[in-house]
Amino acid sequence: MIGMLFLAVGLVLVVEGLVYALAPSLVEQFLTAFKEMPEGSRRVMGLVAMALGVFAIWIAKALGA
Repeated sequence: MIGMLFLAVGLVLVVEGLVYALAPSLVEQFLTAFKEMPEGSRRVMGLVAMALGVFAIWIAKALGA
């Protein structure tokens, strides 16, 4: 179980690192646009991202991961 947690955190860090390494200016533009969004919209985006993450985990577990 702890190994799976480290795997998940590692994958998140790899993806985040790739985004910052390959397109730092786009990240800056995204953060500026994100800051201008209403708080409610950011909250909904976070909830949708969480739901997609839970769904992806469920699919992975169903496939035997």
